[in-house]
Amino acid sequence: MSDTPRVRFAPSPTGYLHVGGARTALFNWLFARRNDGVFILRIEDTDLERSTEEMVRIITEGLGWLGMDWDEGPFFQSERVEAYREAAKELIDEGKAYRCFCDPAVLEAERKAAREKGEDWSYDGRCRLINLDESAARAEAGEQFALRFSVPHEETVIFNDHVYGEVRVEGEEIEDFVLLRSDGQPTYQLACVVDDSWMRITHVIRGADHLSNTHKQILLYNAFGMSVPEFAHLPLILGPDKKRLSKRHGATAVGEYRDKGYMPEAVVNFLSLLGWSPKDDTEFLRSEELITRFDLDAVNKKPAVFDEAKLEWLNGQYMIQLPSEELIDGARSAFREAGFDLSGVEDSFLSRVVDLLKERVRLFKEFPEKGSYFFEAPEVYEPESVAKRWKNPDEVILKLGNSVERLKALAAWSEEAIEEVIRGLAEQEGVGAGKYIHAIRVAVSGIHTGPGLFELLALLGQDEVVARIGRAVEYLKDNSG
Repeated sequence: MSDTPRVRFAPSPTGYLHVGGARTALFNWLFARRNDGVFILRIEDTDLERSTEEMVRIITEGLGWLGMDWDEGPFFQSERVEAYREAAKELIDEGKAYRCFCDPAVLEAERKAAREKGEDWSYDGRCRLINLDESAARAEAGEQFALRFSVPHEETVIFNDHVYGEVRVEGEEIEDFVLLRSDGQPTYQLACVVDDSWMRITHVIRGADHLSNTHKQILLYNAFGMSVPEFAHLPLILGPDKKRLSKRHGATAVGEYRDKGYMPEAVVNFLSLLGWSPKDDTEFLRSEELITRFDLDAVNKKPAVFDEAKLEWLNGQYMIQLPSEELIDGARSAFREAGFDLSGVEDSFLSRVVDLLKERVRLFKEFPEKGSYFFEAPEVYEPESVAKRWKNPDEVILKLGNSVERLKALAAWSEEAIEEVIRGLAEQEGVGAGKYIHAIRVAVSGIHTGPGLFELLALLGQDEVVARIGRAVEYLKDNSG
């Protein structure tokens, strides 16, 4: 066992990176970074029929998007099958495992019959009584067999979990579990223990659904004479209805949240609070602070609730609190995906767009939804906005006409100069400035809501503003009366 903390994330590439798996990876990563440890990526791909290279790519890309870098790996269990078989042979030679010649179909029928009666079923160890010579002879003759571990039923397995405290399981409650299937492929129990020892894992941090595997694995560690790592089993993640999180609750894959326009750091922040708390009311925790504050012993065993509304709120907080420069790349990608050509748009301009919109959005995809007018003049005017702000067309035409003449004549184009012109016109007429502001906003953006008008006009530029107001005047003339 290493003196340096060594942890691993060991996904199976038979599906996407689920938010539960991402939370497990995150807690391992935070623990490693907090304690100057090593974070290892292990791909548990011994299920050859269901494991795919595509899923491996999606998992590693998901971890990368979340900012979780690994120090060693990825290691693939499919490349280490011989190591597992050699370990299994060691147990046979020492009398700690035995060949099971039972027909899997017969065992399954027994299991099914017990289930129908509402009874528990476990393997009764019948092949344990076959002596080693007979067992070897039957195997040599070509009879198929699985390899089972000889559980020391007289022992009590006790371990202290960082989350659940002391856990005790009586040996008589543990069946002789399978180590190698009849096709020679290792089971999870064997491969996991052999690899954790080979990788010198000091802390196994995984979901609470693996709690029932731990006592079996401790027996294996002891049988091999290996050091037993420390364990921490993370609480289940539930949906808002307090049932186990599944697709019926909406998106469950990390990639879906990326595609929805969430910020990776916001997702990391949110996942960190599923079962762990910094022991105060702080909710906005950037990765650097998470690393310094994360404490494995502060993880709560109470199931955590995944509420996407809370995640969306937190993502909005990131939009508001982060400097606009940090949001440029995400905003640019969102506009491009919406069909906007931003190839000639400078970062300085886009930064100002982000600055004006970020308090009005919660997701990157909302930037083009709420700010298309920054990059293209409105071709149509929202009916609701027209009805609300242009309900007297003749009056609006007059106000827009007055505005465009004054704005066109400005020698210096700035927020202050624009505001002075518009408020001056309103004062001259003895009306509230809102009459001009609302009419002009619809003219330049097509809608009646948005950021401060003077900032908007200053950013769009004098020529563009004059042209848009001119088109709005022509539209009203053509469509009034």
